[in-house]
Amino acid sequence: MSFQTPGHALPGAFLNTPAVASRFNVQQDPVRRVLFPQNPQNLQGGQPSNPARAAANNEPVPRSVPTPATPQSPLTKAASYVNNALARDEHYPELDSYCRHLSSEYDLAEHDSAWAPFKQIHHFQIPQAVFEQYDHAQVSTAMGLFAELNHAWVAIDNCLYLWDYTHPNPELIGYEDCQHSITAVKLVPPKRGIFNSIISHILVVASASEITLLGVSRQRTATGSQNIELYGTRMTLRSPVDPCLIVGSASGRIFYTNRTDNDVYELYYQQEEKWFSNRTGKINHTQSGWAAVLPIPAKLRGAGRERIVDLVVDDSRSLLYTLSENSVVRTYYMEGPDKLTRVIEKYKNDFLRDIAHIMSAASPLLGESMKIVSISPVSATEDNKVHLMALTNTGCRLFMSATSASSFMLGASARVPQSMQLQAIKFPPPLEPNQRRSRADLFNGTNDVSVTSGALRDSRRGIRFPPGYFFDFISKPDRPDIDVLFISAPDSGRIKNSGRTQGLNYYEQANWLQISGRVEDIGLVTKPFAATDQPMGFGNELAVQFDDPSGSEFAILTNTGVHIVRRRRLVDIFALVVRTTAGEEGLKAEVSKFQSAYGRVETITAALAVACRQGDPGQFGGGRSAIDQPTLDRAKQVFINFGGNPMLPEPDGQPATIEMVRPSSRHGAITLYLSRLIRSLWRSRVISISTNSAGAFVVNSVVPLSKLRDVQNGVIALRDFLNANRSFIQGLSGPSDLRQAATKQEELALQGEHQAMHAVEVLMTDITEGISFVTTLFEERVTDIYTRLDEPSQQGLRDLTYERLFSQTPGKQLAKVLVKAIVNRNIENGSNVETVADALRRKCGSFCSADDVVIFKAQEQLKKASEPSLNSNVSLNLLLDSLKHFEKVAFSLSQANLESAITQYIQLRYYAGAIRLCLTVADAKDRGKSALSWVNDGKPTRDPRAKLFDQRKACYNLIHLVLLDLDVVSSREPEMIDNKLTLIATKRSEAYNVVASSTDEVFHLDLYDWYIEQGWTERLLGIESPYITTFLRRLASQNVAHAELLCRFYTMRSRYFDAAKVQSDLAQSDFTLTIKERLNLLSRAKTNASVMTAGVSRQDQQLLNHDVTELLEVANIQDDLLERLKADTRIPAERQVEIQRALDGQIQPLSDLFNLYADQAAYYDLCLIIYHVADFRNPTTIAQTWASLIQQTHDDVLEQLAAYNAERQAQGAAPGEPEDPPPQPYEILITKIEGICHRSSKDSFIFPIPTLMPEICRYAVENGQDGRIGADVYWPINLFLHLDVSHDLVVRVLETMFEAQAVPFRGAGRARLVEWICHAVNLWVRDLGRHGRPEARLEPWVGELIASCDTWATANIRGTNEGGADPRDLAREVRETRRTVEGLVVTPAGNRSLGFF
Repeated sequence: MSFQTPGHALPGAFLNTPAVASRFNVQQDPVRRVLFPQNPQNLQGGQPSNPARAAANNEPVPRSVPTPATPQSPLTKAASYVNNALARDEHYPELDSYCRHLSSEYDLAEHDSAWAPFKQIHHFQIPQAVFEQYDHAQVSTAMGLFAELNHAWVAIDNCLYLWDYTHPNPELIGYEDCQHSITAVKLVPPKRGIFNSIISHILVVASASEITLLGVSRQRTATGSQNIELYGTRMTLRSPVDPCLIVGSASGRIFYTNRTDNDVYELYYQQEEKWFSNRTGKINHTQSGWAAVLPIPAKLRGAGRERIVDLVVDDSRSLLYTLSENSVVRTYYMEGPDKLTRVIEKYKNDFLRDIAHIMSAASPLLGESMKIVSISPVSATEDNKVHLMALTNTGCRLFMSATSASSFMLGASARVPQSMQLQAIKFPPPLEPNQRRSRADLFNGTNDVSVTSGALRDSRRGIRFPPGYFFDFISKPDRPDIDVLFISAPDSGRIKNSGRTQGLNYYEQANWLQISGRVEDIGLVTKPFAATDQPMGFGNELAVQFDDPSGSEFAILTNTGVHIVRRRRLVDIFALVVRTTAGEEGLKAEVSKFQSAYGRVETITAALAVACRQGDPGQFGGGRSAIDQPTLDRAKQVFINFGGNPMLPEPDGQPATIEMVRPSSRHGAITLYLSRLIRSLWRSRVISISTNSAGAFVVNSVVPLSKLRDVQNGVIALRDFLNANRSFIQGLSGPSDLRQAATKQEELALQGEHQAMHAVEVLMTDITEGISFVTTLFEERVTDIYTRLDEPSQQGLRDLTYERLFSQTPGKQLAKVLVKAIVNRNIENGSNVETVADALRRKCGSFCSADDVVIFKAQEQLKKASEPSLNSNVSLNLLLDSLKHFEKVAFSLSQANLESAITQYIQLRYYAGAIRLCLTVADAKDRGKSALSWVNDGKPTRDPRAKLFDQRKACYNLIHLVLLDLDVVSSREPEMIDNKLTLIATKRSEAYNVVASSTDEVFHLDLYDWYIEQGWTERLLGIESPYITTFLRRLASQNVAHAELLCRFYTMRSRYFDAAKVQSDLAQSDFTLTIKERLNLLSRAKTNASVMTAGVSRQDQQLLNHDVTELLEVANIQDDLLERLKADTRIPAERQVEIQRALDGQIQPLSDLFNLYADQAAYYDLCLIIYHVADFRNPTTIAQTWASLIQQTHDDVLEQLAAYNAERQAQGAAPGEPEDPPPQPYEILITKIEGICHRSSKDSFIFPIPTLMPEICRYAVENGQDGRIGADVYWPINLFLHLDVSHDLVVRVLETMFEAQAVPFRGAGRARLVEWICHAVNLWVRDLGRHGRPEARLEPWVGELIASCDTWATANIRGTNEGGADPRDLAREVRETRRTVEGLVVTPAGNRSLGFF
């Protein structure tokens, strides 16, 4: 028992001084209000302030009082009532809090009494086929139950038979393959992954020499019964041990004991045999060493060894308990998959010592003659402290608690208990059946414990089921073949109610049950009881009596058959008491007993439940419903007459308000009953997302639809009862209640009661309609609806709980979204809108808003207007009415409904109305003009305003459809007839007047965008609007089409300079434009920049022209690079993609083009062009580049020639066939040099004649690019002269080469220079004569040069000139040239000129 240090008195509080404040409402105490300010959330949110501490201190859960200053909505208030009721139920005390010390409190009733907690509802006879087999028994027989399967079994010698005891004529399922007599049978869970999924249980069949495992599968039939089949597993353990007790853990481990000792064995099994282990084997967890492996003969074990009489498992704590015949309880901890460690061993003397410590006086029931006959585990879910219940042969129940070493030792495991001690003793009830403690003195504070009752003496076996159902089988010496059954259960209502006024006591309800025969086995038919999944609130039977009406049923097997015993709920007891009580006074007395034991609210709740047809008729297989009218009338009478009145706290200086009213117990009963009806779904999610066996996406209901319908029926029954008796129930009868008020306070209290009742009614309506909505949702293929939702709605649906759906605004809003999705889906499937709407209003009217009704009306008028039988005026009026209705609900008009209306307007040629509706809806969706501000800000991403723009855009798209249809229709009909506008022309004028008169700037911008998409640029450029210029300027940098249109806009208005700027910016933009498109833009920009524009200075125009020109040169280089690289076979395919992505787009810097591409790829011609554009003037680098270009060109052409010749040889071409050989190297070189010269504008730095010409001449001689290959020997000279290089400069360069005598122009090689000089001078002379200038003369240095050449040619007439002219012919030509030059040479008047390029 926990003790708390008393708190010190607070100075100035005067807590012991009588205060003016009400003793019923301590929260209004001004002193307490100052010292202990309350949390407003707790006062408003409907949650207890500290319910866990209140329950631990045996205090009632505090009730929140609404703050007067903040009234709540009906739904919020009703939800707080439900949450408070659920919180009180959830904080039912733990077993440890009332199972303490000594107790003998029983409410013992006769078995046929209305107050009896248990009742036998059916008796199934043992089939005759079993008796027929029993007649053949020779050695042994045994019987047992598989209650969870509704089957019983009997072992006759070596044969096992099973049958469905609920079936009137069951068929026996037999197993007859056992070699010896069967000694034990047990149904255990299988290990995971060992057996097929159809195997739900393992049947362990043990004999004296072997243990066999059988697979069990079950199938539930349409009638609710279960069929089972047995499967062989080929798992048999050969063992001389004689098993008698078998138990299985939830993980699939199997433990057993024999009849001669206290050893605990484990039968392990696996799917396949392994090297060192068979499929089955055993482990002795008690003995160590060889004793655990080798069997010990019985004669060597000794006669003094005890044997185990009970074996149980606690899966929640992984504990195994054994009970020996000497009352020794041993506790084992199940570690890992195959380890079992004994952690506690408690002998009989230890029990006696604990009993002596806890009792102040000795009891004849707990002396030396006491013997423990059975044990039952208490799971950790039920209680954290109590572990085990042990039953003595005198009928005393010993509740044991265990502690772990982790509480005082660091590093110890928190799960392994180390010690066990006695916590509480529950003594038997009094011997006299009628000695039931008077209910009038239940709260007098006395706690006398009877420790001498022998009512349960000679207890043979006992078993405990959660949350405390206790079955004690008593075998009297005079009648050993017939057991007397004592059954008890915690009186949860009294336990809960007693904590409000006094300490918690272990109250129990009990009754005797006469069964004919000896009990062989007992089992739980229904699922194990658990009000919660934690100790707090676990044992609250009242909380689940309406949510789980099936309750708890038990099957007891005797030699006469199977007896079904049912635990009666409080509502069942109340219904039977009301039914069997005679007279009004008797009824009043019984109601008084209920109220004193369970409180007024619980009593009125039970009456309300019975009035709503809850209650057990005591029939097996039937529902729990009290159907006789007298019982219903009496229950209604109790609910109405004993429900109390609302209360208003005593005034403490503050004005009373409705929020201060404490509703009546009648209202509390309604709230409590409603909360228990919906407790399983209130906090549950609505849907769960999963995949089916085929991997498809599936949306499932978390709560089964059958359960939803049961809850809905219960809530509907409650609503019907309240509606049928509205005039008799205070708070529901309306103004008539107020006439009975004698004072203002009573009137205020009745108003508060009415508001509280109204709030609960509103919630009940929303619950029933909400459940209908959920069932409708799943009937409408919720998976399709889910996929139609946007992502926020999908997430909201995944997180949606029934509490939010029933009582919170976000849940209601999400439901409206789902309703619209349902309607849209049905419309798409061809269903009638009105039919769907009527169905939704009929099932869940609160989920269809008033706006939806207006929409449906507008759709109905629109549908009528489309009827062909109406005249035009009536149809127009209907269209106008529908337009007005749509405009009223423009904000809530869904996109689907809007599209449907616009489609019908178009069909009826109501174009102006369609455009007007779209503009109205667009404005209603964005009243704050957020879309316009988003557009003005540049449309930033991840901006919430973008959603509003999208909503507007959806409306504008519909306007586009209207205008398209209008243009198509108007183009088919004339505009004028007899100088009057036709009807379609009038409609067109009206529609475009609506468009033109609109002040929606976003609409105009979107309309211009649409014009561009449609290709109506002429229409757009002809618009005179204040928005058109802004529109084009804003979007020019965001869209290529708009930029092009802006250029046209400027060009049409002779603003060429602005057009050039737009084109230049567009060429440098980040848009996905190819390099050729950018070249085109720059070319057009250069053209526009060259035209004079009014208002633009010449300096600005020249600057723009210069920038565009430079950019155009760079773009040309990049385009050349791209084309060259695309055709380059040296580059791998993956690199090609990267190159195209980089070059076929934005214009790159010159440094990147050179360093990353041109230089690396050895494109020397492009490198020279880059030098020119970049104004690069390093002569050495330029000369090296030219040399590399010449050599590369020569090598490439030679490779091509070699490939050409090889191909011709491979093809075997005849000599006479025409040839198309590739060009010679010098021809390609000439083309490249000419191209570089032109693109560099004959830049003297890029095209250096003094260095380039000797290099080309040297190439021609060294590589035989002359007459030897049929080439013109003068081609180097002709190349430069063709490029407009002056004759003077050409001859001077040749003169320099002639005088330098560099290789290869040395010795005989000088003949080629002489030949070139003679040719150049002849062309020079011819050019002078062509111009006809008589004053034209040659300078003397030319004559001197020719004279030197003549001298050298005459001296070397016998030399060679390979590839050129014959030396003799050359000498003769030089002499002729000399004679010609001598006539033109003049005496120099000064210094010789260098000549000019």
